[in-house]
Amino acid sequence: MSTAPRSATIAQLNDELRRTLTTGDVMLTAGIRALPPGQLRAVLARVRRHDDFTPDNDPYGERDFGAIALDGLGRIFWKIDYCDPTLTFGSEDPADP
Repeated sequence: MSTAPRSATIAQLNDELRRTLTTGDVMLTAGIRALPPGQLRAVLARVRRHDDFTPDNDPYGERDFGAIALDGLGRIFWKIDYCDPTLTFGSEDPADP
């Protein structure tokens, strides 16, 4: 598989996870979990809508990282990692759902 189709496949999988939060395990830091429910919902909604990907902030075209700014919370970073089914090691193939 060449790099471009592989990156496009990974980006599609990442978009699906980010938009639905249902096609993988979603893990939140203790600080994000401690937010009041309204702020937590706002953070998750912003991550789900995030689409500000450019060659500068997404050089591999996989759409697996981003930063959002939310009033009163400052800048929040989010990241998609690819793990094996046991969540012990990295995935051997992030393009394989």
